[in-house]
Amino acid sequence: MSINPDHILDASGLFCPEPVMLLHNKIRDMAVGETVQVLSTDPSTQRDIPKFCHFLGHELLAQDEFEGHYRYLLRKVGED
Repeated sequence: MSINPDHILDASGLFCPEPVMLLHNKIRDMAVGETVQVLSTDPSTQRDIPKFCHFLGHELLAQDEFEGHYRYLLRKVGED
């Protein structure tokens, strides 16, 4: 990921629904236009984080997976 995020949320070791709950709280505290990188080991985030972005209108800029670790980059859009 080539963008340096404004925030990093490490949800490694946590399982559904905790990563998305923490992400929701983090996004709420961010300014519009800021970015957050989410780190997770829970495979369900591959489904849950894109759905979170789609449902709330935030921008999923990138996502990747390496050896059971998942990384997402999101931009806050509008108010949630």
